[in-house]
Amino acid sequence: MVSRPVDYDEDDVAVRAARYDVFINHRGADTKRNVARLLYDRLNQLTGGGVRSFLDNMSMRPGDRLEERIDAAIRECRVAVVIFSPRYFHSDFCLRQLAALVEARKVIIPVFYDIKPSQLVLPPAVVECKDYLPRDIERFRLALREAKHTFGLRYESATGDLAELVSAVANAVQQRIEEMQSGQRRQIVVSRL
Repeated sequence: MVSRPVDYDEDDVAVRAARYDVFINHRGADTKRNVARLLYDRLNQLTGGGVRSFLDNMSMRPGDRLEERIDAAIRECRVAVVIFSPRYFHSDFCLRQLAALVEARKVIIPVFYDIKPSQLVLPPAVVECKDYLPRDIERFRLALREAKHTFGLRYESATGDLAELVSAVANAVQQRIEEMQSGQRRQIVVSRL
């Protein structure tokens, strides 16, 4: 067997480095069968598969190690859509993923689904839970504070139009990704000068 050197184009390497463009963080009990899945499908339709989205039940295969796969998707993504909902705070996974996204300084597009930004506060049951270390509680609080102060989209299921919400979120994601790609192209041009 003969091995040959492989030449990589800088653009190809950048594409491979970001396996997922979007990470969708959500509370499955509230949003998996509606806004999260619809957003995943809409992003795929809008771009013909050009925007790669991570949604746990759509992106994972049997045998994948849950935390490893999710952590890798968070590291690789460019943009995160965080769908806050009434039971979001009851999920250890949601809180840890949000903290990881904020700590990794990802662009976060918050969606307030039947919840107001002012309600992004850790419930006493989480704060008092012995399963969390004090540093975990502080990480969660900082992440929620960051999300609370990030402009997002609001939706009330009693009066809102879900199709409009999904379109607005998908358009916001697409716009952010295009801005990032444009910025990367400018940096490549400048670095070649």
